[in-house]
Amino acid sequence: MNRFSQISSFIRDLYPGKDVIPLHEPLFIGNEVKYLTECIETNFVSSVGPFVDRFENMMEKYTGAKKAVVCVSGTNSLHIALILSGVERGDEIITQPLTFVATANAISYCGANPVFVDVSMKTLGMDPDKLENYLVKNTEISKGYCINKISGKRIKACVPMHTFGHPVEIEAIKEICIRFNLELIEDAAESLGSKYKNKHTGTFGKFGILSFNGNKTVTTGGGGMILTNDVKMGEKAKHLTTQAKRHHPWEYIHDEIGFNYRMPNINAALGCAQLENIDDNLKKSREIAVKYNKFFESINISFFSEPENSFSNYWLNSIFLKDRAERDAFMEYTNKQGIRTRPAWRLMNKLKMFENCLTGDLFNANQIEDTLVNLPSSVTE
Repeated sequence: MNRFSQISSFIRDLYPGKDVIPLHEPLFIGNEVKYLTECIETNFVSSVGPFVDRFENMMEKYTGAKKAVVCVSGTNSLHIALILSGVERGDEIITQPLTFVATANAISYCGANPVFVDVSMKTLGMDPDKLENYLVKNTEISKGYCINKISGKRIKACVPMHTFGHPVEIEAIKEICIRFNLELIEDAAESLGSKYKNKHTGTFGKFGILSFNGNKTVTTGGGGMILTNDVKMGEKAKHLTTQAKRHHPWEYIHDEIGFNYRMPNINAALGCAQLENIDDNLKKSREIAVKYNKFFESINISFFSEPENSFSNYWLNSIFLKDRAERDAFMEYTNKQGIRTRPAWRLMNKLKMFENCLTGDLFNANQIEDTLVNLPSSVTE
């Protein structure tokens, strides 16, 4: 039996009885039906309803953030976080090339330009050493702003992403951002439940954002959330995401340009039910990772384990193969077997929309793109 068939057999043993094994599917075993039925029976299915407030309060308690604001997507959440951080048209935002396209898209919504610095092989997320090297070499502080000497533009913020649920070295990145006068916004879309030094991801910067897409650790079907420890900024985020409508019993008064980024009550109800079971689901997710790690050690394939000082949710389990040819052959084999594996994303700087953006040295990101494969990571009953 070759290694590909060994891996396929192992994954089928992890997920018995399935003809097709998805990459990550939702699990509904709690109060989902009960809460959704309550929304329908009370007619509170739009953005006004008790589950919206409940979900925000539950998430504040769970993450330790002082304010949580639900949105219709993680992308919208990041867009608002960038606006509230003072990002303006023509600014530059440092982020990583290994990320889902939503990170770079949200930056573009502001009329800003992403600058891509490399990721770390230790975390799969932004490398603080590469970040510092880029800033030291290419920027200067002028009138309190970080100016890119290559483009002459202001670098306003830094957006690291906790890739596949594994925390970046966020304290080191935060220290660099303070030194270079950059706002820190965490893209924690994939890392609900993950912690760095016992502190939840998304709570280190000025803002953090979460995603509740259908394949996430907690799903609302589609949705996102802004986290912040600045209560006034959180209230401002709530205002902007609800069309900037001032509170009044009957009049429609809007005091600035707002956005229809409101999460419906029916989606928030789903989130409440999902969040009630997160601790048990995280335990199961980590048990799956332990099984994967032990198996891949036995056949001499590198499995990515949680970084130092971190507690990972293992949203997606990952292995490294020899090169792009082996990666592609493996994915072709497994997907033909009904086992949904996938590569890392195409690097952002290789997409048509962002191919002219500035970058640092991206050695690690290119290596990860060529060799990493995500494996089925669903939690089951």
